[in-house]
Amino acid sequence: MKIALIFISVIAVLASILCILFSKYGKTQTGKVECENTYVNFIKESLGEEVKLTIKEGRRSVASIKRREKIGHTLLTIVVYVILIILALIMILPFYWMIITSLKSNSEIISSTQTFFPRIVMWSNYVYVFQVFDFTTYMLNTIVVAIFSTIGTLITTILAAFAFARLQFKGRDTLFMVFLMTMMIPGEMMVISNYITVASFKWVGSDQNLFTAYLAMIVPFWVSVYYIYLLRQTFKQVPNELYLAAKVDGKSDWSFLWHVMVPLAAPTLISITILKFMGTWNSYVWPNLVTSKDEYRLISNGLRNSSFVDPESGRTEYGYQMAATVLVTVPLFLLFVFFRKYIMRGVGRAGIKG
Repeated sequence: MKIALIFISVIAVLASILCILFSKYGKTQTGKVECENTYVNFIKESLGEEVKLTIKEGRRSVASIKRREKIGHTLLTIVVYVILIILALIMILPFYWMIITSLKSNSEIISSTQTFFPRIVMWSNYVYVFQVFDFTTYMLNTIVVAIFSTIGTLITTILAAFAFARLQFKGRDTLFMVFLMTMMIPGEMMVISNYITVASFKWVGSDQNLFTAYLAMIVPFWVSVYYIYLLRQTFKQVPNELYLAAKVDGKSDWSFLWHVMVPLAAPTLISITILKFMGTWNSYVWPNLVTSKDEYRLISNGLRNSSFVDPESGRTEYGYQMAATVLVTVPLFLLFVFFRKYIMRGVGRAGIKG
């Protein structure tokens, strides 16, 4: 830009000198004025054209940059969605394969040529499962254990989280840190100590009944450090001014907990309830270990122990197995679909403040 202006100025000066020397008005005052006007007009016109060109080039550059940014953003969005779709398909494929397998005949399942759609839809697989699988007993046991496990976990979690979030006592933070460190211990390492504990209460063994079987499956898992951590983080978000105001009004800690803290932490409590219920529903190892009879076990144990074998050929009927698995999975799927926003909201709120 500067070079162009200098070049234009030089040309204008030379033109003005030539105009004064060779113009017929060159020796007169009028000629000098006209030459000066010519110089001035030339400068104005040249500068005007240069400025106009510069503005146009600038506008074209800005438009080009915006266009490139828009194209880049569009390409990035497409790539992100493609990756998400691929990951979603990878996650969905096993469930889809389970469902279509439950609708196939056993000969089609073991065939070397597999299809993504059943050639003949075998609804009879589900009818057979209802006939041979004792859904009523296993479902009742699962619901009872899940409900009372969830209630006990909520009570212990609320009390412990309130203590670690609001009460002031010596070594509180150190004790909470020790609690968090136990989360690094694999759950399988706690099985032996838990079994010894329930055995000392005579809840397992040959004398076991349905009530003691329920106690053995429910009580050892009433305390969850992870749920205590989630709820403590939520309790810490409640303004301390509310606690001080409650104290001024003569409210006890117990009253403040149940009338103020618990209602404010409802999303997190709903998340804990759903997660605990789903975890109990999927329990397999511990119920199978502490129960002595099939009629005391949960639905996942019943599904594993049920024999779906063709009495004539002796082959496993995979269609029946998958049909039973679908029936066991559907309640959890529906529970997650209808309450997923509460799970996300509760876990998200718990992670805001440390």
